[in-house]
Amino acid sequence: MYNYLSGGFLAYLNRDLLLGIRNKSDLIKPLIFFLLVSALVPLAIAPEADRLAQLAPGIIWIFAVLATLLSVERLFSDDLQDGSLEQMLISPNLLILPILGKITAHWLMIGLPLALLSPVIGVWLSLPSVAFVPMMLSLAIGTAVLSLIGAVGAALTLPRQGGVLLALLVMPLYMPVLIFGSATIQSAVDGLTWTAPLAILAAFLAIAIALCPLAINVSLRLAKNG
Repeated sequence: MYNYLSGGFLAYLNRDLLLGIRNKSDLIKPLIFFLLVSALVPLAIAPEADRLAQLAPGIIWIFAVLATLLSVERLFSDDLQDGSLEQMLISPNLLILPILGKITAHWLMIGLPLALLSPVIGVWLSLPSVAFVPMMLSLAIGTAVLSLIGAVGAALTLPRQGGVLLALLVMPLYMPVLIFGSATIQSAVDGLTWTAPLAILAAFLAIAIALCPLAINVSLRLAKNG
């Protein structure tokens, strides 16, 4: 079992993390987008603390969805161009483990930093401090779901590398994550129990971990044969 993990999951996790560190521009762009667009919102809306606090849960999650969507398109395209995708498909290891390794690396480079940066955006949007922990937890769990779903879309659109097509495919599946992610923050702002929508996000993550790698496996093999 350890050989499968080291040869599949851990190998591709380390590989994609190293590639992400070398290509810092691809790593930083979604984070800069997240920060810059969030900074522009108070300029476009009347900078009243109460009004910004009401809009903040939805705004933060919309920006997180868009930032993830910007980065997920190239999850498999570079591997297709340099031939490493073909090597992954013919590897004796379980293909699901390399897929999970690549998606985990994507989340560590995009989703986790977004969650850690979110308190800065929360302060900028006058979000009450009581909502910071629920916001970070919802973003940490929710962006992992977004990475898994986005990886399915990236695999389906791999031969074409179409950004618009990818958005059309994954946006309907992103909506439940967006709804319950923002509901977690809004519940904390309103002083209500926020663990229920967070638990639903965790359930989405469990389902995505079980189903998305299987869908990606089939999609990648179709892309290779096509």
